[in-house]
Amino acid sequence: MNNNPTRQPVSRRTFLKTVGATTAAIGSSAHVALGQANEKKIRMAVVGGGFGRSFFWHEHPNSTVTAVCDVQPKALDRLKKTFRCDTGYDDFHKLLADKNIDAVAVFTPAPLHAYHSVKALEAGKHVISAVPVAMTLEGCQQVIDAVNRSGLTYMMAETSVYRQETISARQWYQEDKFGHIFFTELEYFHEKILKHYYDDRGLPTWRYGLPPMLYPTHCTSYLTSITGERFTEVCAIGWGDDHEVLQSNLYHNPFWNTTGFFKTSGGNSSKVSVFWHVAAPVVERATWYGTKMSFSMPREDGGISMLGWGRDGQTAYEPVEIPKHYMTMLPEPLRRESGHSGSHTFITHEFVTALIEQRKPFIDIYEAVAYTAPGIVAHESALRDGERLIVPSFDPEGVR
Repeated sequence: MNNNPTRQPVSRRTFLKTVGATTAAIGSSAHVALGQANEKKIRMAVVGGGFGRSFFWHEHPNSTVTAVCDVQPKALDRLKKTFRCDTGYDDFHKLLADKNIDAVAVFTPAPLHAYHSVKALEAGKHVISAVPVAMTLEGCQQVIDAVNRSGLTYMMAETSVYRQETISARQWYQEDKFGHIFFTELEYFHEKILKHYYDDRGLPTWRYGLPPMLYPTHCTSYLTSITGERFTEVCAIGWGDDHEVLQSNLYHNPFWNTTGFFKTSGGNSSKVSVFWHVAAPVVERATWYGTKMSFSMPREDGGISMLGWGRDGQTAYEPVEIPKHYMTMLPEPLRRESGHSGSHTFITHEFVTALIEQRKPFIDIYEAVAYTAPGIVAHESALRDGERLIVPSFDPEGVR
């Protein structure tokens, strides 16, 4: 673990400036032009007929969908229709034997992400996975090991990194407009009504009783993807009641909602809240508090983004209009609204162009684990009534 309070964010900022805004997932006209000019096509397979249908592999100028997979016939048919693909599998392992596939998009239930990612890498396929990387620290390490053994590309499809507000915040951070970001408040509120807990057959899904902090990346990525800091220590508090879901789930999870209070590798603080049962609108948002400027993302019920300023002892808070970055940073076929504040087209483009350009994607395996592992440790802290725990670092020396 890096205990130097200045080393991590400084090295990250230097890294971002060195590789440029493009590979920092901000985009540039030069990058887009390269993606459009290259005639190579990445042959994608999409596994999972739910969320997996919301990406644009079939419309990117450098990719095509050559196979789809789901165990349920109706979901498989939906995948075929969405991606205009005739080759379908109801068996993941049979799909991996298909030699007409370069990369696999893993959008299966979260407890299967690590297993499916490892198997795909071992079969010689590049991988993009839905969040999180894994549900355990051991699972995180297993995926890291598989990436290193194979030499292939892994990316996690974390939407918060590519929201239009996050892209703007990342630009402002690079321009030093925030000054020093000393505190972040990160929120993911998503009331899970009971229908989310059962499938069409009436059987419990993987979401039934899911510990909130095992799904933390919509929050943690708001900090790490901008400053490069890692979460290093946490005290977390959970809340639950006597509801049947919390009494009978396979996770042995007693919490609807959990808040973690984190220390970062930069010596700063962050409050991360993931709530499944709350009388509030759906929220995926962050507030970054800096010495020169602060920025609050809007709520998804029609709020507006706000900038805060502090000058000569005077303060102000004013609305700010966030550009639609996808209209200038992406290839023309992808310049459209997409899920999670325009992030799905960015995720599509970053993974495909990383493969075309033979470089690491911005959310590579170490970045992805840096978003995932803090929540795993925070859940353990909550189970221990707020005990202060260390978040292990998975970064090899010199990576960040």
